[in-house]
Amino acid sequence: MMPIVLAALQDDAPHPLRQVYEAVCAHYAFTPEQLTQALPSGRQTTVRSRVGWAKTYLVKAGLIAQPKRGICVITARGKAALASGQPIDNRYLSQFGEFVAFTLASSESSTTASEAVHQPIVIPSQQTPQEQIEQALASLNRSLADELLAEVLALSPRFFEQLVVDLMVAMGYGGSGQEAGQTTRSSSDGGIDGIIKEDKLGLDSIYLQAKRYTDRTVGSPEVQSFAGALDRYKARKGVFITTSGFSREAQEYVGEIEKRIVLIDGTRLTALMIEHNVGVSTRQVFAIKALDSDYFLEE
Repeated sequence: MMPIVLAALQDDAPHPLRQVYEAVCAHYAFTPEQLTQALPSGRQTTVRSRVGWAKTYLVKAGLIAQPKRGICVITARGKAALASGQPIDNRYLSQFGEFVAFTLASSESSTTASEAVHQPIVIPSQQTPQEQIEQALASLNRSLADELLAEVLALSPRFFEQLVVDLMVAMGYGGSGQEAGQTTRSSSDGGIDGIIKEDKLGLDSIYLQAKRYTDRTVGSPEVQSFAGALDRYKARKGVFITTSGFSREAQEYVGEIEKRIVLIDGTRLTALMIEHNVGVSTRQVFAIKALDSDYFLEE
């Protein structure tokens, strides 16, 4: 995107970053789906992130100046880059000492700018720093999810039923009281493994079924049986959770019936456990700081 960002500024006029973003999107003719594709965190779209970081890299290399916040203007070095006909990428920017100092400082904070200029040139990853962080976090969570599933499968079915109830309570159903959720102990529970109060007053309940499978998916007959068990309790809502997956027929069935039954497979189960801190703990926290624009507003 860097040459397109530069080209959007080649008229020498100062442009808000919003206009640069629009010019990049027009150049690539992104589809609505591409424009809404989000980073793993879901907090920003990939396109906006990439345009922002392309601008940052060009500023650090001296090809773009920012006379004030949010405004970009091309420099003589930027014009020369466009006129050179060379690909404008991280390798091209690495000929400028300021950019090398910036990239080395990002990976080794103890290196000074003057030292960095004399270090061997390091070509940064084609991913932005934010993307690298989020990709690394996603990779760690995938590994953690595998560990969680292995632990769940190694424990008893009764423990799994309690885990499912704990997860629903952690997600906010029924509040935080001890009676917000409970497993069913009776052999005549009709296939219901747990009951959760949907609200703190217990005006409605959600019924749970938990299947700890490793070698097969949950089929339509089992989901139909669960729906029948809901009738026994005059219930309208249920959650069917498994460590494996659901057949296509099972997924189609819940979309055809009047009752509201949510299917949660092993992948979604571990993702929810990580999100709501069930069976996991925070090992380390990294704070990513951003500019506080309000602080710099003058009276």
